[in-house]
Amino acid sequence: MKKKILIASFDLAIGGVERSLIGLLNSIDYQSYEVDLMLFKHEGEFFSLLPKGPNLLPENPIYSTFRKSISQICQDGQYPIAVSRIVAKYISNIKGKLKRVEEPGYLTIQYGWEFSRPFLPRLTKEYDLAIGFLWPHHFIAEKVNAKRKVGWIHTDYSNIFVDKSTENKMWKQLDQIVAVSDECSNTFLEIFPDLKKKTMVIENILSPEFVKQQAELGSALEMKKHPEKTVIVSVGRLSHAKGFDQAIRACRQLVDKEYDIAWYIVGYGPLETELQQLIKELKLENHFFLLGKKTNPYPYIKACDIYVQPSRYEGKAVTIREAQILGKPVVITNFPTAKSQANDGKDALITPLGVDGIVTGIQRLLENPLLRETLSKNTTKIDYGNEQEIHKLYRLIN
Repeated sequence: MKKKILIASFDLAIGGVERSLIGLLNSIDYQSYEVDLMLFKHEGEFFSLLPKGPNLLPENPIYSTFRKSISQICQDGQYPIAVSRIVAKYISNIKGKLKRVEEPGYLTIQYGWEFSRPFLPRLTKEYDLAIGFLWPHHFIAEKVNAKRKVGWIHTDYSNIFVDKSTENKMWKQLDQIVAVSDECSNTFLEIFPDLKKKTMVIENILSPEFVKQQAELGSALEMKKHPEKTVIVSVGRLSHAKGFDQAIRACRQLVDKEYDIAWYIVGYGPLETELQQLIKELKLENHFFLLGKKTNPYPYIKACDIYVQPSRYEGKAVTIREAQILGKPVVITNFPTAKSQANDGKDALITPLGVDGIVTGIQRLLENPLLRETLSKNTTKIDYGNEQEIHKLYRLIN
């Protein structure tokens, strides 16, 4: 008899976690395992990449509220959830100001789930393993019947602010905690050392063949190539964590040093207007471009001369690995988990955090074509595939 697995996440919008979920779903042996996929909202540009193996459960209108605004929730008549979200936002804003938190968004999400718990329905089916793929994991912890429950960690806990007491209570309801890198695990355990025995690492599953195939399926028409111009690409959500504001300031310095560059950002997010204003303020309209949402970012990575990840912090940036798979010279900032992403000087340059660090890293590659070529050649010698990580998941069931 097949073992029954439930995998729960929010949706299939463009993002690193969502690409990681597709990688996981593509790797499961459906001859041996029966998989139900619970997406709170049936939307997202990656829906076309969903494999045939899992059974997609019907969308539940109550859980779909976690991908809607408060006004939309009220229009749907889900008033208890709306009130919960309003209270969560109010309390997290107050607490964020008291603690001088730079980004209180995680706290808002955490309280939104915490206060909504009494109004969320349970699933009746029983599973051998239930996986919460995207934090927070109240749904898996309290609303699912399963012999074993697992929650994934995709972020660097040293750079986010949450209510530790509430968070600890949620994690203790799970049987296993999975971090996507050793560094993610380490930063998590610095805050919750008592959870060490139930914490393990399963890396994001990524198929090099899939990345290379996708890179051939489209084109990067917006990226104007010129023999003397160096094209830089970065991919990510337009958020504080990704550091694109610092990238814009770094671009200004590089242009002032008379480097002929064009820097393209593939992604979308809440800071789009702010970043556009900064581009205009620094007179970079001919050098720095926000390309918006792209279902397939790989042709853009393939078309660049240098790939840069200017993040303030990361859990495990899938895009870095994708750029390496496509043979690009890569520059990443020295965020806490950076050394899990690359070997400095071998298949990437790890440069100091901040604007000056970004400038230094890119400048090294602009001035040293041999170094760029060496980094690119080294990526072709490394097998970045890790499909075998799926066996760690099987061991959790068996």
